[in-house]
Amino acid sequence: MSPDLAFILTLALRMAITAAFVVSASVITERSGPVIGALVATLPISAGPSYVFLALDHDAAFIAEGALASLPINAATIWLALTYVVLAQRRNALVSCGGAVTVWIALAVLMRTVQWSLAGGLIANAVTFAICLPLLRRFRHVRMPLITRRWYDIPLRASLVATLVATVVTLSRWVGPDISGVIALFPVVFTSMMLILHPRIGGRPTAAVIANGGWGLIGFGIAIAVLHVAAPPFGSAVALSLALATCVSWNLGLWWNGRRNLAVDRHSGMVR
Repeated sequence: MSPDLAFILTLALRMAITAAFVVSASVITERSGPVIGALVATLPISAGPSYVFLALDHDAAFIAEGALASLPINAATIWLALTYVVLAQRRNALVSCGGAVTVWIALAVLMRTVQWSLAGGLIANAVTFAICLPLLRRFRHVRMPLITRRWYDIPLRASLVATLVATVVTLSRWVGPDISGVIALFPVVFTSMMLILHPRIGGRPTAAVIANGGWGLIGFGIAIAVLHVAAPPFGSAVALSLALATCVSWNLGLWWNGRRNLAVDRHSGMVR
């Protein structure tokens, strides 16, 4: 088998595996409401596989440098979320999602002009979340309407994710870790949810899912920092496992805290 054919077949397999994973997660999101849906959406179900495939082709130093480039991009994603949430209250899916993606691209390009350190990336995330989370709070609680699936939903989602994986894996052969890290963090899960859910259930319920994802993105940013720090001394496999464990543990903590607060609220209501 020629090297080019082997690359094409391997790339096709990677695209199929990742698309199946993301589509499955997005279906769970639709059926579980905005809070649980947001926790699922902020798991590394698109960036994670992209980094795994990068690790198969590159060494730990490449992965660490890519993660460092990804860290400030996580801050751009929360601005994408805020832009969409505000626009979706009155605008259609194309305008809302297009405006959000434009903001993300502009911020990503701007962030590429800065030589980021780990401390700088963490500070950028901290400042961004301190600004955006309070602004997102009032959009988080909306009743999720019944969803009717359309024939093109799954193919559309699968194609979005597969395109991202193909872009990251292919470009990483030429562009280096910095741009690979930026591309790997393109918010394909958020954008696919915007494009698919908005026309079916409306802008406000879809915006509620995205708004609830703000706290989950904090854990995602911490996981990226863990990946950057752990990759050189422990290797890519261990670092990716630690990053995944960090992200999952953070979201489980958010879920548990939400359940506890709900139980407290119900108890207080019964007492009154």
